[in-house]
Amino acid sequence: MSFNSFGHLFRITTWGESHGPAIGVVIDGCPPGLPLTEADIQPFLDRRRPGQSRFTTQRQEPDTVEILSGTYEGATTGTPISLLIRNLDQRSRDYAEIADRYRPGHADWAYEAKYGRRDPRGGGRASARETACRVAAGAVARKVLGPGVRISAFLVELGGDPIDRARLDPAEIDRNPFFCPDAAAALRWETLIDSARKAGSSLGAIVEVVAEGVPAGWGSPVYRKLDSELAHAMMGINAVKGVEIGDGFAAARLKGEDHADRMRPGPPGAGPVFLSNHAGGTAGGISTGQPVVVRLALKPTSSILTPVETINRDGEAVEIATRGRHDPCVGIRAAPVAEAMMALVLADAMLMHRAQVG
Repeated sequence: MSFNSFGHLFRITTWGESHGPAIGVVIDGCPPGLPLTEADIQPFLDRRRPGQSRFTTQRQEPDTVEILSGTYEGATTGTPISLLIRNLDQRSRDYAEIADRYRPGHADWAYEAKYGRRDPRGGGRASARETACRVAAGAVARKVLGPGVRISAFLVELGGDPIDRARLDPAEIDRNPFFCPDAAAALRWETLIDSARKAGSSLGAIVEVVAEGVPAGWGSPVYRKLDSELAHAMMGINAVKGVEIGDGFAAARLKGEDHADRMRPGPPGAGPVFLSNHAGGTAGGISTGQPVVVRLALKPTSSILTPVETINRDGEAVEIATRGRHDPCVGIRAAPVAEAMMALVLADAMLMHRAQVG
């Protein structure tokens, strides 16, 4: 299997399967001299960790990270950083019934068509369990970016029910299990999730991730545009089926004068003041100094108890209902993953900018 790496100067390679003994990530290109211990990484993994509420999978994984290389006396050395997360709560027996059946919406058929074999236990490499590695690497990327770049992700829609942006309160994001900035919407979503689970079904969601403090000038024209790198990063997250930057598809319904991010003179030497941010913080593939705004559309979880039609390895028509422990809405725990991917792209862009222009 190729293409398990992401990034250019700041590059990560993840490894491991959902039901193997461990998963992990190797980070290459991290500058030396940055303070880094497990305590800097663990809080981000804790936000993504399963089993924290009845609205996510009940798999109980502590997701404790171990730094195996790349640091000395609490600081990075410039050599590859290897991070290990052990799997402690695998229940492979849950997948015995589906070992010879292809789950619609999952990678079962596609993997077997490509490789001639697959690991049915939790989806193997296709499992969202792999995203814990990205979150761990994203914590290191935040060290590269420094405190000036602030990244936050939150759900803006669940099961077709959007938040009220007039009620958006960043302080609410960590007060509920949905990473929801609208307290009223979070209460409604409890009922939606409970109803879907009782029906043996699942729901989709939309996650928005915003990076503030990104200076103007990051990214490159043509083939390394900041927005194309972000789209690549976000589309690589499990269950993501659509990505928008700025106004996204809504931009197609605007007139030129309405979509233009008009500028007025700013303080001397500080660049312009923008009157809007329809473009989501990029222009010509380069950051403008405005907040970088990306939205991700995540499909409903494919592992559901409702029987659906499929085929088995012999090509026979059968039905399948996926038992076990699964997220009724994968979009919930995607928020910390989206933050991590934003951090990885921005850290890479920062280092490439520094390499090119000093």
